[in-house]
Amino acid sequence: MSQTAFITPPLIGRDGELARLTGVLEHARSGAARAVLIAGDAGVGKTRLLDEVAGRAARAGTTVVTGHCVDLGDVGLPYLPFTEILGVLAADERYAAVLAAHPAADRLLGAGADPARDPGGRLRLFEDVAGLLAELAAAAPLLLVLEDLHWADQSSRDLLRFLLSRGVLHRPGPGRRLAVLASYRADDLHRRHPLRPLLAELVRLPAVERLELRPLPDAEVARLVRALPERPLPEATVRGIVTRAEGNAFYAEELVAAAGADADGVPSALADLLLIRVEQVSETAQQVLRTAAVAGRRVGHDLLREAAGLPEDELESALREAVGRQLLVPGDGDTYAFRHALTREAVYADLLPGERSRLHGAYARLLAARGHIAETAAERAHHYRESHALPEALTASLEAADHAQRLGAPAEELRHLETALDLWSSVPAEARPGADGVDPVTLTLRASAAAAHAGKSHRAVSLTRAALAEVGQDADSALAARIRYTLAGNLLTVDQLQAAFRYSSEALALIPAEPPSRTWVWAAATHVMAARHLGEDETALTIARRALGVAEELGMADAQADLLISLANIEGGGRRSAQGQERLRRAQELARWAGHGGPVEMRALYSQAMSRFEAGDLEACLPLLAEALERARRAGLLSSPHPLAMRYLQLLAMYTLGRWDDCLRAAVDAEALLPATGAFAAGPALYVAVARGDLGAVERAHALLDGPFNWMGTLVADIVLTDAAALRGDPEAAVERMRAALTALGDDSGRQPDVVVRLAALCLAAVADRAAELRRGGDERELRRWTDTATELLEQARGSAGRDEEGRPQGPEGQAWLARAEAEWASAVSGPDPAAWEKAVAAFAYGDSYEQARCRLRHAQALMAAGRSPEAVECAREARRTAAALGAVPLLERVDQLIRALPSPGENRAAALTAREQDVLRLLARGRSNRQIGEELFITGKTASVHVSNILAKLGAASRTEAVAIAYRQGLIAPEPTGSG
Repeated sequence: MSQTAFITPPLIGRDGELARLTGVLEHARSGAARAVLIAGDAGVGKTRLLDEVAGRAARAGTTVVTGHCVDLGDVGLPYLPFTEILGVLAADERYAAVLAAHPAADRLLGAGADPARDPGGRLRLFEDVAGLLAELAAAAPLLLVLEDLHWADQSSRDLLRFLLSRGVLHRPGPGRRLAVLASYRADDLHRRHPLRPLLAELVRLPAVERLELRPLPDAEVARLVRALPERPLPEATVRGIVTRAEGNAFYAEELVAAAGADADGVPSALADLLLIRVEQVSETAQQVLRTAAVAGRRVGHDLLREAAGLPEDELESALREAVGRQLLVPGDGDTYAFRHALTREAVYADLLPGERSRLHGAYARLLAARGHIAETAAERAHHYRESHALPEALTASLEAADHAQRLGAPAEELRHLETALDLWSSVPAEARPGADGVDPVTLTLRASAAAAHAGKSHRAVSLTRAALAEVGQDADSALAARIRYTLAGNLLTVDQLQAAFRYSSEALALIPAEPPSRTWVWAAATHVMAARHLGEDETALTIARRALGVAEELGMADAQADLLISLANIEGGGRRSAQGQERLRRAQELARWAGHGGPVEMRALYSQAMSRFEAGDLEACLPLLAEALERARRAGLLSSPHPLAMRYLQLLAMYTLGRWDDCLRAAVDAEALLPATGAFAAGPALYVAVARGDLGAVERAHALLDGPFNWMGTLVADIVLTDAAALRGDPEAAVERMRAALTALGDDSGRQPDVVVRLAALCLAAVADRAAELRRGGDERELRRWTDTATELLEQARGSAGRDEEGRPQGPEGQAWLARAEAEWASAVSGPDPAAWEKAVAAFAYGDSYEQARCRLRHAQALMAAGRSPEAVECAREARRTAAALGAVPLLERVDQLIRALPSPGENRAAALTAREQDVLRLLARGRSNRQIGEELFITGKTASVHVSNILAKLGAASRTEAVAIAYRQGLIAPEPTGSG
């Protein structure tokens, strides 16, 4: 096992449980004794939670004693956990007097007979243990921890019953400063387990409660997995571990420790642990579990009976045993499932090869005997393949792919098609399916389409390249062209624009325009998109107009729709114009009429929503997106490129409108549906996190940069990382991130991406703050460097806002960011300009409440510097209302800092400072250090430091320099006269 497995894992995902147990301890410290019975499956995190609670309690001055129950089979040692506790106390001389005062309890440490044999002695023992604990609790709050009660012996269970029902919890006086936390494995409590009746009795007591530790949510398991290893794991590995761990922290840790060794197997140590539970049941029950493991996670009763070959009574007895031991759980529809998938994996891996093949063959034959039902095709394909019946596996895989396609499940369709392609060469030609269009090239093309629909863009490219390599020089020109324009379309989704243009050009050259053909129209439509992305607008326009006429002539509604979308984007006033809007509506109607509900309709819906967003009409944008995403869901296309972009746009509109909680909820709902390449779609939730001061947003943004390049993922990460750098006052990091973004996000057309204006404005905020500090400090050389940087950033912002991807000025959002960039630039080069900031505030009125509030803060600062304090106060208060409503903590803190520095009407700021603080302020203005201030005022440097901190707080200043500047502006100190000679 790797060293990672021995690192103490962080406590993740248990905030609620930790708060509840901490509350119990607080009650105990105040004299209200409590007990909590903590239930949870093995490995779910009971011990880790108890360790955390015990550590906190000990640091708070609570005495913590822990006893462990141990699985000793039928030869249990009486009072084992309490003996352990008394042994720890006896080894500490501080407790010698307490133990001496309770001799009956002290006898547990000897090797004498079990006190339970003497009823009178047993009662004295119980009373003495209760008295001992009460005396300890009287001296200091006491936490008693009992772990693994499911292994407790009868004597320990009896003593625990006494303590909680009649003993220490009910004693009056200071001895009630006690909390008892006892854990047990819920999955070990079969119907006849002796702990069951005791638990039922205890939970009815008023001072006893039960806490169930449920499996961790997937998002929390992912956090745990990322926190465990020294080096980051690939996101695909993280997702695989999360899926297999099913919320169990221990399983996740073991899978992380084994990552890289056998990604698909169960780690040996974990497998041994899981199989121990299986080996505790009868041989017949084990046979049933082995047979069930071959079926998968879930199996029907009748199918299991036939595969196991057992009489009904023997099967039912074995199932009852497996269910009682909580290895299997009954499900709906007369089915059984393994309680945890890793148990099934361990049992399956433990099968002998021949046994495994035989059982797979049995399942395949049983399913086939029921008829070739589409719903069972995937199961039949799996069992045939594992039993080495390859011709049958190939046929069933193709059936399963067809079924998945009809259900709108592209990821499953892709998996079955790839299986079929793997099997193809291993199946004799005469045994292969003989239907038209079933050959490796067409299957590979179909698989690339499924990959694209499933959001696996890079896999789609690889498959289409494989299809291209498969066709020879004498291949049919129509097929060769189809492969090339399909490859071009896939390359566009991974931002390989030059390659896409090259392949679309080749496709168009392979097919003559006359006579008109469907292949030529689609080749032309793809070439139009590739040309447009490279800035070849005239070429795109000419071909699009011609192809639209041919598509109309041939009645190709879906191609007409696709070409109308392209024309709406590149001709006239673009998609924001009335003509563009009409074309997009017509495109949507045609795509829907074509009956596909597929990629072309998704592109039309996305373009419509995007046009509304760009026009600043965010309220109209949201219902369009909701409708579009619902249609994508019904069509099984939620993971394809345009629905992913629509999901991002939906969350972005919520974020921009200030509906941050809605944005976060929608992101959580979406994350379970997003493919690896679609993580960017939840990006606006990261914008919320940064604005609310969540430091984890930076780590999550960096994760978007892992793996193959993803344009949208890079864009989201660059926005988050640039804004985070600016917020922490690091202009170097902000500018460096922006420059990296320009390199990564730029395309072969030479155009700057629209986001540049936003990134430039964010950088300029940090640059302006740095310039203000340098101007106060008098460092002219460094100031000049940053004002030059500010001018460079402004030029980039103007270039981006002046021309969008279609060569037209950006809409309200881009213009608002430009107004902010202009105002930040003015602040950097010459000082804050109230007029520039007033313009920026007005520009964000189209709907971006957060950015408007940020501009209001800057406006208030500019007004304050200009001596217009009443206006500054009103402006700052308006910004504060928005920041408070959004929960934008960093902004709220900065606004409050400014408000404290602003004088209220009639306020005397000097009166807020003590006489000593005014003396310190005057010395601060002379540039004195804390030590020098102390020497001049005959106080210590530490006392001077306290006075300086008080001054900064009262003036709302972030630094000594800012405090002096505020003091000068408010007239708290006057410039000292220069000497006359």
